[in-house]
Amino acid sequence: MTSATATHTGALARLGYALSDATRTGVLLELRNGPAYPSDLAEALGVSRQVMSNQLACLRGCGLVEAVREGRRSSYRLADEHLAPALNELLQVVLSVDPECCTGESCRCT
Repeated sequence: MTSATATHTGALARLGYALSDATRTGVLLELRNGPAYPSDLAEALGVSRQVMSNQLACLRGCGLVEAVREGRRSSYRLADEHLAPALNELLQVVLSVDPECCTGESCRCT
């Protein structure tokens, strides 16, 4: 087993940050199925286009998604082909959660 490098640690920290927000998580999960336009993502996730724009900018900054210019529009896709299978694997993880923990404002995990 190799030890984690600063690059690995930084990449996982960016992924963790991205997954800490429900909208960003929803975007990543939607993009597992292929590229999408911001307006379609906003509609699918029930957020405004401005919120979607902000979240896509964050995900681009984290290096998780990339914009693909298509004339005057841009679609978005996952930046790395390994990300979709990794997200699929994460969905298979079963967590044992204390029902008294992480209930909104009273979350003790942070």
